[in-house]
Amino acid sequence: MSSMKPYWMIKDLYKHRFEIFFATQLFILFGSLLFPSEFFENVLTPILFLVNTIAGVLLISKKKKLMWFLIILFTISLFVFGSSMMSRDTDFQDNFLIRLSVYFIFYIIVTHQIIMQIWKAKRVNNTVVIGLMCGYISLGFIAFFLFATIELLEPNSFKGIVMDGSKVALGLDSIMYYSYITLMTIGYGDIVPATPLAQKAAIITGLMGQFYLVIVTAIVVGKYIQHNTKN
Repeated sequence: MSSMKPYWMIKDLYKHRFEIFFATQLFILFGSLLFPSEFFENVLTPILFLVNTIAGVLLISKKKKLMWFLIILFTISLFVFGSSMMSRDTDFQDNFLIRLSVYFIFYIIVTHQIIMQIWKAKRVNNTVVIGLMCGYISLGFIAFFLFATIELLEPNSFKGIVMDGSKVALGLDSIMYYSYITLMTIGYGDIVPATPLAQKAAIITGLMGQFYLVIVTAIVVGKYIQHNTKN
């Protein structure tokens, strides 16, 4: 009986996979509003990314091959980089670029699985709605890792972002902000893509956001209306 407990615990957690993933995403984005900035960046951010990674693995746990691929990927990364895998310390640019690449792959896989699970849902309930929000926020993280990689490979690709010396953490926060502003197609103009590569990445991000809202969200709303009409 005791050997069955982990299985049932995982099964129960899977029912709340979107809620757990959504909560960690919100804490990563807005945790600095609740805690001192230095404490949040140096202590809480690595922990939150770790929990977010575990939640992402839980989210795709029914896809065994993908789940083990991500577990092996992060295990190798942690073995190579140690605790710095979850850190925002960029003393070693090459290592940081690899870390960004790992998270970029992770979020592409998880976001795809979120969209597919929402797409295949026969009934729209609270879990599906939270999953819908998870997918949209995940697109912003994908944009963040993409923009951060471009800025590190080609400095000054974005006007209004400084990522040298002691301003690296501030630059990453600015990229995170710009990622969601672009995803939502608000475009305040305080940060501007200055190179062709950065401009194309901004276009892709804007298109991702619009496609998600127009296609995925519309399908979920349509299923909700259809179900209520039948009832």
